[in-house]
Order: sequence, then structure tokens, then C-alpha cells
Amino acid sequence: MKLSNKIFIVTGSGTGIGKAIAKLCVKEGAQVVINDKNAALANLTVEELGSENAVPHIRDLTEDGCPEELVALAKERFGKLDGLVNNAAFVTWSNLDSTDRDYFRKVLEVNTIAPLALIQAALPELKENGGSVVNIGSVNAHCGEPTLLAYSASKGALTTLTRNLGDTLMQEYGVRVNQVNPGWVLTENEAARKREQGLKEDWYRDIPKKFAPSGRIFHPEEIAGTVVHLLSSDCGPVSGQVIDLEQYPMIGRNPPKDQSTLPKE
Repeated sequence: MKLSNKIFIVTGSGTGIGKAIAKLCVKEGAQVVINDKNAALANLTVEELGSENAVPHIRDLTEDGCPEELVALAKERFGKLDGLVNNAAFVTWSNLDSTDRDYFRKVLEVNTIAPLALIQAALPELKENGGSVVNIGSVNAHCGEPTLLAYSASKGALTTLTRNLGDTLMQEYGVRVNQVNPGWVLTENEAARKREQGLKEDWYRDIPKKFAPSGRIFHPEEIAGTVVHLLSSDCGPVSGQVIDLEQYPMIGRNPPKDQSTLPKE
């Protein structure tokens, strides 16, 4: 198993991508701290994984002392900490008109500052154990959609944070830091958001090829596989890398061949 006897913190792991990562970590031999603001979801995940493999931590990451609590819990429950996955995020819609400074600060607090704070809190343990960090970003970090201004900017900042720390922490302490930027993923929250926007119940079964050339979007488990690879020793000294998990190129994409997408004369 890739992660035998390893201990990880996975934030936002009560549902979606975070839960899929935590489950695969355990399947590969690790034990995990499950962090989520929702107690019911966190406890359900721990129940599914087994109390011998997981422990819940229910608290908002942006609260003072939360990162330190997570590290202490990992050490208390499992004896050490080998790595962490910064998955928790504030997914929100805004454009230039709706993004005031306080709102922007809130998005940055969750999506960029909280990951930094957790890395800082975990660094003593990570240094001792040659640890690995994986930040979960988004392909929107490259630019983002018109209504994803604050979210995209926060993920862009996380990308630079990953590249900077992936270089410096590897040089100084042997700690690897990498990032995975998922494309469109079929999480429970994404499915609910689309239904709230008026789409039909099974909207994900009929995705236009211009958005998903394969005809479908990603499953959380497919993101988890890459994350576990980066956490493991299988990828060697890889650090400071940002991996886009998308089904089309982010730069220089070919225009869709579906003629219905072309403007009418």
C-alpha cells in the first residue's frame, strides 16, 4: 500500500473531493484526521472509515487556534503527522461589482490564508517526518469565469504559495508541497448547486462537449488518485508542481466542432 503507517490531515473532508481523498488514504494504509465545519458529515465519514482509522475535528479553519488544534489532535490520536491536504474551500460567485473588500478578504481567508496557517502549524512535524503537502486549487486559478472573480483570485494566490513553498521547504527541510487543480467535478455540493440553479435532476448526464469533451465531468475519486500519488513516495522528490486535472488544454484549446455553438449568420 502506498501510504502504510502514514498520518494525514484532510480539511473539508466530510464530503466531496476531501472525503474521497480521505477514503483513498485509508485504503492505501494511512490514518486521517477528518476536518469539517459540519459535525454530521464529519462524524459520518469517520463512521465509514472506522474509528481506528480516522478521528473527527469539527471547527472552522479560519478560527484562531484551529490549525494548531488539528496538528495536536493528529499527534495525540495517532502519534505523529506525515502530511496534510488543504482541501477546504469557500466556493462562491462574485464579479467586480459584487466583490467588496470585506467579501474578498473572507474568500482569501478560507482559500489562501487558512492553508498557509495550517502548513505553518504542521511544519515542525513535517520537517521531522519528511512530510508532504497537497493543496487543492482549481483550474479557475488561471483566470476564472466572469462570476468567479474572488474565488479564482484566491486560487491563483494559492498556486503561487504552492510553488514558493514547494521550492523553499524542499530545499530547507525536505518537505514537499504540490497542488492539484481540478476541473469540473461531480460532488454532492455541485449537484445541489446546479439543481438550485434550475437544472434537471440528472443534468450531469447531458454535458455539452464544449465543456466536457468526454461527455461527462470528473468524479471525486478520480481527483483523489492524483492526490494520493503526490502524498506518497511513488512520485519521488516532486515538489512545487501544480497539476491541472482537466479534460482539455487550458491554453490553446481547439474550438468545439459542434456547429450549434457557432454564431448564426
